[in-house]
Amino acid sequence: MAVYEWISNGPEETKRLAERLASLFGSGTVLALDGELGAGKTTFSQAVGYALGVKDIINSPTFTIIKEYEGARLPFYHMDVYRLSMDEADDLGLDDYFYGEGVTLVEWASLIEELLPPERLAVQIGHTESGGRKFVFAPHGLPYEEWCLQLKENGVLG
Repeated sequence: MAVYEWISNGPEETKRLAERLASLFGSGTVLALDGELGAGKTTFSQAVGYALGVKDIINSPTFTIIKEYEGARLPFYHMDVYRLSMDEADDLGLDDYFYGEGVTLVEWASLIEELLPPERLAVQIGHTESGGRKFVFAPHGLPYEEWCLQLKENGVLG
């Protein structure tokens, strides 16, 4: 599987990346987000939601698990599964979100990997030595691969 990288030197650059990505999203888009504490998962999640036209304040759903937002173009479903066991996650009916009308972004997605749909865009965020963030995109499935190739051809991803 091909992977694609991108470096952000600040929240504004992350916002621009989210806008480029969101322009490609359609119903049933799933972003599987991972990264250590403080890597920028929530910042990226907020940027994705705002790029979809969410007007509400987007904050981490650490304790609520799932937050639903109405976007201008598509609904945005923001999940944080850090505190869930696999059984608890399985009982939530996540397929309704994954295969629904909106865009689903799952923070700490690797903790429920076997419940994730086979087609998704996995995003790993880490720190760079200069204080920026390194994003690694691993597309699972044809639409996600096409998106990454398109972004690479446009000079966005490396």
